[in-house]
Amino acid sequence: MDTQQILINLAAILAGAAPLIFATMGETITERAGVVNLSLDGKMLLSAMTGFAVGVHTQNVLLGFVAAAGVGMLVALVLCFVSLGLRLSQTAVGFVLALLCTDLSSFLGNSYVRVPGVAVPAMPIPVLQDLPILGKILFQHDLLIYASFLLVPLVWWFLFRTRAGLTLRALGERPTTAYARGVPVLPLQLFYVLLGGALVGIAGAAYTLDLKQGWSYRHIAGTGWIALAIVIFGGWNPWRVAFGCYLFGALQIFATRSQNLLPNIPTQIFQVAPFALMILILVLVNAGSNPTLQRWIEQLPAPLSKPVQQVLARLNTAAPAALGQPFRRP
Repeated sequence: MDTQQILINLAAILAGAAPLIFATMGETITERAGVVNLSLDGKMLLSAMTGFAVGVHTQNVLLGFVAAAGVGMLVALVLCFVSLGLRLSQTAVGFVLALLCTDLSSFLGNSYVRVPGVAVPAMPIPVLQDLPILGKILFQHDLLIYASFLLVPLVWWFLFRTRAGLTLRALGERPTTAYARGVPVLPLQLFYVLLGGALVGIAGAAYTLDLKQGWSYRHIAGTGWIALAIVIFGGWNPWRVAFGCYLFGALQIFATRSQNLLPNIPTQIFQVAPFALMILILVLVNAGSNPTLQRWIEQLPAPLSKPVQQVLARLNTAAPAALGQPFRRP
């Protein structure tokens, strides 16, 4: 593989991971606020279909993204009403919404299958696009991909360098303590879940209006579950979550390129491989907290056991302490 091809692949990884960046940052904010959102996959599908449909009728990409963000917020509002207002199981509500939104996207989007639509225009940055190496990798994309570059440090800065971010993290760790200090827990949870829903909606439209232009039956089915897995993999930390997004993007590019090198292997294997590998990585991340796996690791030869335990200890992460627990005023 020559240098030019390597640069093209690196640029493709950054572009392919951009929608996942939006989805995972939205989910990170939501779960840091203490709310489990399992509706991600269906929400992304419904937002993707809505964004594409609005783009087709208005011939305006921006309105497509606005509509998709609105759908994401609407689904998030339903989640908040049922789980925060009525205090029903957030896990059960999320699953039901995921199934409902998936079926709605198929039903409502049937007339838009294989219909040509609008797309996000390319926007190379003058001067910077001509830089050696970095120009081709970073500065020959579109506005959506540039925004994904900025979103990760912005979310990290907000979470860990601002007072509002500290309050947000308190919602997911110790909401009762936050309430005792005068924090309006439920209104803030509602706000952050809606914000996360808007970002997930934008992620859905990013596929149909940019990365995988057009709409088809269950266009990006499964991507929302991968986004959820990446958030867990990243330990609800924006930088680690972003690394998971780019890792998954790299696995997809590798699987696509490998089809030409191994023509005798069915293409379905290459399509499924990134998802299977991401699940394997997720298992390894959580292996440190599994007693059975710990015992197996301890039985390994001494020179191997200790390094494995150290790596797993670094990868192991803990969820926000109050995640999924409905807040009740004292």
